Amino acid sequence: MFEFHQYLGFLLFLTVLTIGFWLMFFLVGFVSYWVGGATWEAYKEKKAKKKESL
Repeated sequence: MFEFHQYLGFLLFLTVLTIGFWLMFFLVGFVSYWVGGATWEAYKEKKAKKKESL
């Protein structure tokens, strides 16, 4: 059977793994939102510049 310190080590491992998963999930969502917004803003600027030059 497991001893108490092994149980604590396993809980620590699960905690770190879970925090890492949610951090990755958050960062992927945030970065994709950031890139999408930057692309959309660049598109709007290009469109406005094109409209202004006509």
